[in-house]
Amino acid sequence: MSDNDYQPPRVWTWDKESGGKFASINRPVAGPRYEAELPVGEHAYQLYSLATPNGVKVTAMFEELLEAGHNAEYDAWPINIGDGEQFSSGYVDINPNSKIPALVDHSVSPARRIFESGSILLYLAERYGAFLPADADTRTETMNWLFWQMGSAPYLGGGFGHFYNYAPEPIEYAIDRFTMETKRQLDVLNRRLADNAYLAGDDYTIADIATWPWYGALALGRLYDAGEFLQVQEYEHLQRWAQEIDARPAVKRGRMVNRLWGDESEQLPERHAASDFEHRTKDKLGD
Repeated sequence: MSDNDYQPPRVWTWDKESGGKFASINRPVAGPRYEAELPVGEHAYQLYSLATPNGVKVTAMFEELLEAGHNAEYDAWPINIGDGEQFSSGYVDINPNSKIPALVDHSVSPARRIFESGSILLYLAERYGAFLPADADTRTETMNWLFWQMGSAPYLGGGFGHFYNYAPEPIEYAIDRFTMETKRQLDVLNRRLADNAYLAGDDYTIADIATWPWYGALALGRLYDAGEFLQVQEYEHLQRWAQEIDARPAVKRGRMVNRLWGDESEQLPERHAASDFEHRTKDKLGD
C-alpha cells in the first residue's frame, strides 16, 4: 500500500515499529522499562542530559553562570537516548516524560527535580538573578521569546528534522510542510534581530541561551546537514547573532558537555569540574 492509499483506521493500534532511527525505542506508553539508579556526584546540581539542542541549553547556562562568577558548579551525566537510558526507573523518577535534560537540586531538602529545558533555565536564572532582566518590560520580552522557542522548536526538531533527516523514506508533503514552517520561523528571528542585538533587546538572556542551540546551530549549518537546503545564509541578522553567541567561551564549553559523537577533542561525556575540559575529553581518555 502506498502512502496515497492509506486510510486511518477507526481506532489506532500499535502493532509495528514506526521505522526510522529511533524506531527501536519509540513506544506509545510512558513509565520505566527497567530498574536502574542514577549516579550522583559531589555537587548540589546533578544534570542528566545529552548534547542535543535541548541539552546544550542547560550546559551552556551552567557554563555562563560559572563564567559570570556564580557558584554554580555541577555534575553532568550522559543519558544515551539512543540506547533508551531515559527509560530507567531512576530517570523516570526525575522526569516522567523520559526526555532530556533533567536536573536535580540537592541544595534543598528534599532534593528538587526540574525537568523541561525552559523550566531549568528559568529555575537557574531566578536562583542566581542572572540572564533574566529585572525590569518588567524586558523580563516579559525575555519570557515571550523563551516560550516562543519552547513552542516552535518541536516543528523544527520533531517535524522538519524528523522528516528531512530521520524518517525511513522521504515524504514530499511532510518535508514541504515543515520546511515552510521552519523557514517562517527563521524569518521571525531574522526580523527581530534586525533591530535588536539579542532576542529581548540589548541584553543576552535565557531566551538567547534557549534559542541558539536550535536556530543558531541551524543557521551555522550544524543541524541536520540542512543549511544549503534551507538557504540559511540568506538570514543576515540571524547569522550575525548565531556567530556572536557561538564565539562565547561558555557556549563553546557547553556544547562539549555530554557529547558522545563527533570530534573526540570536543566530547566531554561527563563533566564534574572545570578542569575536565582540559583533561577529560574523549581524545585524552581514549577508550
